[in-house]
Amino acid sequence: MSDPSAAPGPAAQHKAAQHRADTSVPHSARIWNYWLGGKDNYPVDEQAGDAYTAVFPGIVTIARSSRAFLRRTVTHLVAEAGVRQFLDVGTGLPTAENTHEVAQRIAPEARIVYVDNDPMVLTHARALLYSTPEGATAYVDGDVLDPDAVLAAAAETLDFERPVALILSNILGHIPDDDRARAVVARLVDALPSGGYLSVNDGSRGTDPEFERAQDAYNESGAAPYVLRTIDRITSFFDGMELVEPGVVPVPLWRPEAGAPSPEPIGEHGGLARKP
Repeated sequence: MSDPSAAPGPAAQHKAAQHRADTSVPHSARIWNYWLGGKDNYPVDEQAGDAYTAVFPGIVTIARSSRAFLRRTVTHLVAEAGVRQFLDVGTGLPTAENTHEVAQRIAPEARIVYVDNDPMVLTHARALLYSTPEGATAYVDGDVLDPDAVLAAAAETLDFERPVALILSNILGHIPDDDRARAVVARLVDALPSGGYLSVNDGSRGTDPEFERAQDAYNESGAAPYVLRTIDRITSFFDGMELVEPGVVPVPLWRPEAGAPSPEPIGEHGGLARKP
């Protein structure tokens, strides 16, 4: 990464990102950030987010449950599986409990590479997210549809001779074709050494018909589609790997924290698996 002494400071970079952003058009990453309770959004994003929640209020629960799932899986990987390297593809705008924050809180030496192909997301990430001195946090301009380029860039920070956890959180729904999505995942997993892990969570079909109707209507509006997959199809991304208990389940049911309210199934499934 560039010499921080020669680069604009965080405040200047953040201001520049805001200046370049088109604040007249809602942006999916900023809407998701709004649902998560973040502040990197504009009135137009809040309006679009509110319009969606007016049709399906449960989307806020899905967004926040997805982030909680990320926190629990990363915690498990660091504290129980001993993983110290993470490749987070399709990271979205930074908000609370980002991958590097969770990992480095437990193991300051953890190394994390974030990947996104949205210049606004990358600018915000570089301005707002910093690593511990012992570890590393890098940000790669890359497209999940070009896994070879993603892996080449990630290898500048990560050692693929040692276990790496690949995180695909709410990104595969943006690849409508099942065969292409499976090929992308297979290529990324192929690069992981034995003892590496894959974490996937995505919107699902078969649990919440109201969510499915709302998302289908959104997709038919002309917006960039996000495809909800059946639970079996989400599970198929883990083919050839060893699923960690309890397998692929609604994300609130994946190892809920002790003392948390009884989790309810939602239209978002996820799982974690180890590469043999």
